[in-house]
Amino acid sequence: MTAVEEGDLVARVEGAAGVIRLNRPKAINAVTLEMFRDIDKALDRFEADPAVAVILLEGAGERGLCAGGDIRALWESSRVNGDLGKILWREEYILNARIKEFPKPYVAFMDGIVMGGGVGLSGHASHRVVTDRTKLAMPEVGLGFFPDVGGTYLLSHAPGEIGTYFGLTGQTMNGPDAIHARFADAVVPAAKLPALREALTKVRPGVTAAEISKLIDGFATGEAAGPVAAKQATIDALFAFDRMEDIVAALEHDASEFAMATLKTLGEKSPRGMVVTLKLLRLARKASNLEECLVREYRAALEVFRSDDFREGVRAAVIDKDRNPTWSPPRIEDVTPDMVARYFAEIGADELKFK
Repeated sequence: MTAVEEGDLVARVEGAAGVIRLNRPKAINAVTLEMFRDIDKALDRFEADPAVAVILLEGAGERGLCAGGDIRALWESSRVNGDLGKILWREEYILNARIKEFPKPYVAFMDGIVMGGGVGLSGHASHRVVTDRTKLAMPEVGLGFFPDVGGTYLLSHAPGEIGTYFGLTGQTMNGPDAIHARFADAVVPAAKLPALREALTKVRPGVTAAEISKLIDGFATGEAAGPVAAKQATIDALFAFDRMEDIVAALEHDASEFAMATLKTLGEKSPRGMVVTLKLLRLARKASNLEECLVREYRAALEVFRSDDFREGVRAAVIDKDRNPTWSPPRIEDVTPDMVARYFAEIGADELKFK
């Protein structure tokens, strides 16, 4: 076993596995710019090491793999017109794309809380393991943001309008619902993760993705649909529209308990964030690959970073925690095409480019 000092990221070889452990348990392993850089360096090492047959991503502590990015640092930079957003999201999105194309099997243990940037590190893995404790969400619309880190790509590939529903409401998926939404591949009971982890460290060099899948399936429950999947037909009917006004009208007309609860949830989100998210999701459906979505997300993210809505959303949720944001504009119908267009404009020399 070759170890690196145990800072915010631990990267070491254990048997045949290159283990990457997010190591900020008190912050539910929220990811910083330095951690993204350290993950990239670890992947360089593990890709070049013939003794490493498989990558394993895990989170320290009992609460979850990762609660997302370091939102407070981004908020502080945004307030002073800093450039952390521009730098962090560029490096993070390039890393997300690298994970998707990584040449060795990449297994993500999506145990406990998995949100935002945590989805970016795990949702593009070749093998995505959720558990009976998984709480997976893309809640960015509640921060005046949108589901990024390739979230628009993942959500747009969910069956029917399930992705539209999760992207706009920020609601939480359990393990089986994450399978149904195509955010994960297998449910393994949390109690069996140590045994699966041990088995992964003992695979042979050159092990194939199919062999890793078979190994994981030996620990899996086979569950493939949770409580939200049971509402697929209803969600498909209510979220099939390309305008937020039409989705709201459909929910109001439906008037069921589910529709009313969903309306209440949407009423708490950033109107601008919802309109931008819906457009990103619809464009993602036509995208040929993840990178195309990440380029679009990066353009939109830079506009978010400049916006009052982002600062206000983070203030209400993370800084003051009063859960009472004042959105600008306050109503969906006040979000103009000119406002939205800024999120989709080309950005010249700042465009996201992949190696």
